[in-house]
Amino acid sequence: MWYWVKILFLIFVGTILCWLCYELITFPGISRLRTENPTTTSMIEYRKSEAVAEGREPKQYMIWMPMEQISPNLARAVLAGEDSRFFEHNGFDWEAIQKAWDEAVKEGEKEAREDCETEAKANKTPLKDCKPSEDDWIPPLPSFKRGASTITQQLAKNLYLSEDRNFLRKGREAVYTYFLERNLSKKRILEIYLNVIEWGDGIYGAEAASRTYFKKSASNLTPSEAAYLAAMIPSPLNVFNPQKNPKRLTRRQRVLLKYINSVKLAY
Repeated sequence: MWYWVKILFLIFVGTILCWLCYELITFPGISRLRTENPTTTSMIEYRKSEAVAEGREPKQYMIWMPMEQISPNLARAVLAGEDSRFFEHNGFDWEAIQKAWDEAVKEGEKEAREDCETEAKANKTPLKDCKPSEDDWIPPLPSFKRGASTITQQLAKNLYLSEDRNFLRKGREAVYTYFLERNLSKKRILEIYLNVIEWGDGIYGAEAASRTYFKKSASNLTPSEAAYLAAMIPSPLNVFNPQKNPKRLTRRQRVLLKYINSVKLAY
């Protein structure tokens, strides 16, 4: 019996060592991001493969812009909506995410109720119908809350990881997040993030998004326009898609506008 226990133990150890070797060999060159701008990401390639599988033409509209040419309004709006303590943490900030989510839920419900009451007065309909519904900007999806993460975690996922949700993926995300924070400045992390994230079907980065939705450069975005784009980030194709859910998107835009000026860009 001890012989087989020893054999099984050696197989287990060998498997772990092989996996570690694989991870080391395939580990991305994160330090190169200090000077090199990524031209594609895991997310972009995934969207392309989705399009091909569905018989559509893959699209990638992406124009790289240095941080100095992206409006500070957009940077503040994005941080207000995604990671208000970005400059204070080392890549992980669970408590702040939970708090921000709870506050956002209350704000979204309040916005929806106020809109409903205004419409009810205008149409002379009963106020008793003004309850949170699927038209509120907070989607009725339990998984949406669990997907919340910091800017650095989101960047790690976008750059290097698949859409699969499993233990190994979460482990890689944590490791990549750690090394992104260790190798890059906060300004560089935010710059890459704003240039690669998804803002619609085939639309990636702030410049492409600004030109698509406002016909102007990202350097000239107003606070309201910046809040509009930032409001789309969690789910630009579905939950906060301007065509599918315009009311929900507008409500989240108004919420972000309330906080945008309180965010300081502490580079």
